[in-house]
Amino acid sequence: MELNFTVKEKAFRQEVRDFLKGELPPDWEGFDEGDEYEGEGWEFTRSLAHKLADKGWLTISWPKEYGGQDRPMMEQVVYQEEMAYNLVPSATLDMGVGGIGWVGPTLMLYGTEEQKKEHIHLIGSGDRFWCTGYSEPEAGSDLASLQTQALSDGDHYVVDGQKIWNSGGHVMDWCWLAVRTDPDAPKHKGISLLLVDMKSTGITVEPTVNMADAHHFNQVFFEKVRVPKNNRVGEENRGWYYVAVALDFERSHIRDAALQRRRLDELIASLRGENPTAGVPGASEVLVRHRLAEAAIEIEVCRWLAYRVAWMQGQKMVPNMEASMCKLFVTENSQRLAQVAAWVLGLYGQLADGSQRAPFKGKFERDYLLSVSATIAGGTSEIQRSIIARRGLGLPRE
Repeated sequence: MELNFTVKEKAFRQEVRDFLKGELPPDWEGFDEGDEYEGEGWEFTRSLAHKLADKGWLTISWPKEYGGQDRPMMEQVVYQEEMAYNLVPSATLDMGVGGIGWVGPTLMLYGTEEQKKEHIHLIGSGDRFWCTGYSEPEAGSDLASLQTQALSDGDHYVVDGQKIWNSGGHVMDWCWLAVRTDPDAPKHKGISLLLVDMKSTGITVEPTVNMADAHHFNQVFFEKVRVPKNNRVGEENRGWYYVAVALDFERSHIRDAALQRRRLDELIASLRGENPTAGVPGASEVLVRHRLAEAAIEIEVCRWLAYRVAWMQGQKMVPNMEASMCKLFVTENSQRLAQVAAWVLGLYGQLADGSQRAPFKGKFERDYLLSVSATIAGGTSEIQRSIIARRGLGLPRE
């Protein structure tokens, strides 16, 4: 068993690092939550996406016939790791939320030729950003209960309903939207997927400010929005199956593992005295060292769980239990790491950006607040444990 990267993969990692060193400001610390969607942050996000597109890295593992480089999955892993560790905005890497992750790949499988020609190239060129419309006030983990309707009217659908937890919808170009096209069918069998221009008449986007006082999420209201039927992905009323396929593309969590490693490295460097300007008090107690050692072990587990999922995807395998194990452990570890940082920093760790003595400009205070949602978004920990129990261990549903 070879648990190492190849010479080619290591060379590519260095190439990515050299590129980022030339593109990111010397004092780059990433954006605060939501800033990548606002003002100069949004301009930077879009500009960097174009530069990555020019190098062919946005769609590095896509087939060449769709503008990709058809490079091995592990090279994509290297790319994602370095981008996340260097705090490149996630909206840049995914062309919003899902553009690279599932919109493009799902269209390759189920889209019409017209849909492929219109959308796939613009995603890969860094010119079309996407948001995703799944969750609703009464449909979160039980997504099949969604109630946003799309009623047939000639060669159009008329969409009415509400979506919540929509990331970046206030600036995105298009929406990957799950709707109910047959209200009388069993809940899994009456759903369709639509491609919706966010400039369409009848769409209203309202901000949702989270507990870290950041605007990332939105509520999106659809009122008699007319969507051409040729914007439907695949067959009518089979959207649930396409959503399931799309979710298969959102599995490795390699970016989250890399970001956790970055956070731990920053904390340790300050405790060593390598970054005295961070404002962190010294810590030499045995218990502190042990807590940090435990955090390092857990992050390494995250990394290898993510590698396993990526390897399976590269082998054209569908990682069901493995993906849920990875998602569960990585997201719960983001909370553990935030708690460790808060404990190590003590009262300083509660100081927000703007306070003169806030370590790392309040970075860990924000992490602590934002980590609360990690085990909810994308499928709760309870859902992941149920998947592991049923699909992995063969246990009954009830």
